[in-house]
Amino acid sequence: MIWKKIKRYFPFIGIALFVYLLFRLNIVEIFRQISGIDKFYLIIALLFVPLFLLSQTFKWYFLARKQKIPIPFWKSFKINLISDFYGLVTPSKLGAAIRAEYLKKYTSVGKGLSNFVLDKVLDLSSLFFLAIVLGFFVLRDKLDAIIMNYLLMFFLILILCFIIFYNKKRSKFLLKIIHKKLIPKKMKEKARVAFDSFYEDLPKKRSLASVFVINLTAWIVNYTLVYFVALSLNMEIKFIYFVAIYPIATLVAQIPITISGIGIREATLIGLLGLFGIDAVKVFSMSLIGLFIMAVIPSLFILPFILKERNKDEIHKIKESR
Repeated sequence: MIWKKIKRYFPFIGIALFVYLLFRLNIVEIFRQISGIDKFYLIIALLFVPLFLLSQTFKWYFLARKQKIPIPFWKSFKINLISDFYGLVTPSKLGAAIRAEYLKKYTSVGKGLSNFVLDKVLDLSSLFFLAIVLGFFVLRDKLDAIIMNYLLMFFLILILCFIIFYNKKRSKFLLKIIHKKLIPKKMKEKARVAFDSFYEDLPKKRSLASVFVINLTAWIVNYTLVYFVALSLNMEIKFIYFVAIYPIATLVAQIPITISGIGIREATLIGLLGLFGIDAVKVFSMSLIGLFIMAVIPSLFILPFILKERNKDEIHKIKESR
């Protein structure tokens, strides 16, 4: 009971840390940095936004097509913006699972959910891969060995779990206790149908390798965008070091103690980029601008569509009740 109460406050830990950093670093100095931004590099960063959004969409669209989900690309682009909006306001971006709900028009809920889970696992796998490989070859002299050991350990655990649960028979065997003991009798049939549809048309390993490479490309596009934001704030760091650092911060931001990684991501970036002598105020300002460009602006763009869809659902429910 006490643990449940504590968990309610988890998302606010990162926000509290964010606010602390905002005032600890001097809010006036942060806005001075932002107001003195180099517009040339900022424009280049903005030009990367469509490419960033398209690459984010294509990675799970490609996966959806391999799962025989007949969704048009531009529809998937709209759904991606909607799921990103919900991901922005939830810990670990788990709100993005709303995608499965929108995919109901094209497939079963189970298959829509498997699309989200596969995308999330491959997304995290590509992040771990970037963090470990670049960390070893680029940041070996800067990072403590224990950090690399933890990254490798969590990566191996993720891969092991994926290998175990990607097989339907193994999953059925391991989850049968949950099915028997925890799922109510009236829900057992629905759970069975959802389980079967979850494993329906799973992509071949060859296709998963392709999605993994697409994910790597999408992350590089993401970090290139943020790198131009960094340049706009006159941050002096080589691209290869920047790209080696950012996946680690992104992984730390997945810890579900904050909304969309806010606060914990900034603290991690300040610590890592501080190894290269980068001023904390510039790092915080960069993260703030990056969040606004890549998350807030697209969310504001899609918000009217979300409200429109909600109104349609409410009207439909009223008609059904009559």
